[in-house]
Amino acid sequence: MAFLQNPPQLPHPYRSDRALLALLDRALPAERRAALDADLDALGDYAQMAWQRACTTTRRKPVLTQWDAWGQRVDRIELTPAWQEGAAMTTRHAVLAAGHGDSAHGRLEEFARVYLYHLASEFYTCPLAMTDGAATAIKASGNRELIERVLPRFLSCDPATFWLSGQWMTETAGGSDVGHTETVARQDAAGQWRLYGRKWFSSAVVGEAALALARPEGAAAAGTAALALFYVETMDGARRKPELIIDRLKDKLGTQELPTAEIHLDGLPAWPLGELANGVRQVAPMLNVTRTWNAVCAVASMARAIALARDFAGRRRAFGRPLIEQPLHAQTLADMQAEFEGAFALAFEIAHLLGRVEHGAAQPHEAALLRLLTPLAKLWTGKLAVQMCSEALECFGGAGYIEDTGLPQLLRDAQVYAIWEGTTNVLSLDSLRALAGDSLGALRTACASWLDGNDDMHAASAIRQTLDAAARWLDQHAAARDTLEAGARGLAFTLARCAAAALLARQATWSSRHGDRRPAAARHRFVALGLDRLVAPDADNTALLLG
Repeated sequence: MAFLQNPPQLPHPYRSDRALLALLDRALPAERRAALDADLDALGDYAQMAWQRACTTTRRKPVLTQWDAWGQRVDRIELTPAWQEGAAMTTRHAVLAAGHGDSAHGRLEEFARVYLYHLASEFYTCPLAMTDGAATAIKASGNRELIERVLPRFLSCDPATFWLSGQWMTETAGGSDVGHTETVARQDAAGQWRLYGRKWFSSAVVGEAALALARPEGAAAAGTAALALFYVETMDGARRKPELIIDRLKDKLGTQELPTAEIHLDGLPAWPLGELANGVRQVAPMLNVTRTWNAVCAVASMARAIALARDFAGRRRAFGRPLIEQPLHAQTLADMQAEFEGAFALAFEIAHLLGRVEHGAAQPHEAALLRLLTPLAKLWTGKLAVQMCSEALECFGGAGYIEDTGLPQLLRDAQVYAIWEGTTNVLSLDSLRALAGDSLGALRTACASWLDGNDDMHAASAIRQTLDAAARWLDQHAAARDTLEAGARGLAFTLARCAAAALLARQATWSSRHGDRRPAAARHRFVALGLDRLVAPDADNTALLLG
């Protein structure tokens, strides 16, 4: 019993990540690139420390104490160390503030920070995404009073003044269909709006503020048009406001360090962002932001899974040689790397595109491109993260199934990406709505630009042919809405993979000029793994199988 296997070690998540380094070197002006380096290096250091800490502790879940020893309702939540450190890390490294500066590059710089901080934060990035989305929605509302009161808090670089915001939309009746929202907004005798109702899934209940959907008293009893979007604050000094009651914390498959709650609102003071209607429309500016967070965080989970699997492959010997030298194991890891690089390229393109659109620096086709690529990137990376983390656990054999290795948590946590901010089917249908405009033409224009200078004619031809096939599929089924919807997932995956392949070609062209042939290898393998995921829905067959 003398043998002991060396556990995997996490390479420095910034210094060892060639995809991130190459992207930043290509996309950022030299002076901005240099200024970013210290924050990213420090976040990589923190990520290594957090991985070691996670491997030596069993503390995973927050604890809710509803009553103190003297019978007073307190609803106090005790958080894990990473969550206690969240405000300091966020403000010290300008994780949120970076995305709201005066440069079109700010969003790319923000999401580079998010990518490195995400897993180390134990999904503290979830309320950060909500806060980022809330800041964006409040800006878009034009509500000067809220802008002046709230944005300095949400975007603060001082932990003493920093606020988190939640997003309270989901109710017992369901998540995506918010038309059944039962929370009611009433004005009291002084004219103050107050919210009454139950929110079933509140991901940032520890924050100081939130945006919530509610139906103003007297408005239509059903549908989304009658809903309004309200801003609320949750704290009265150091104490939680008594009108906000935490019923319980959710016991979830993953993201267990993240305190998600069921809450009751019993007259919580609230302020409308704008008109007392069309609240769902007012939420829309948040979606490009929070779905970009989802995609970047999904890619971060893939990066972590592959980094640990590759390190272990060099440490683990089987049948006389390291796993990394076993042909099938090496093939599996290389396939994973190519898929990851495609997902990475797409997620960070929408991050950079978001900044250009917000700052009026985008080309004419890029607003439509952002509208299409955001749901595509979110849905594809969310599904791919689950697949990738599952494959990575197999790379460890039995150790991948043992809790105190820290590895199973990668897979449990990854499942949230396909659910949060819209499931795969919901986002597939949203991409169909985006395609009702000229977003497919915008994608063709973008792909042609990204392929400029590409030396792999096979890849370019495969991308163009697959986009042509997608256009024919849309035309063929244009008059059959049920068929369009049934095939929407396959169409979405196809378009996402085409965009990712073209972006890999762009990076490969740049990297080859700088002496690095690995991105070209990723492009070649990614295309070889296939772009076309189109399906021909058969309604009769579906009915038989479900009958």
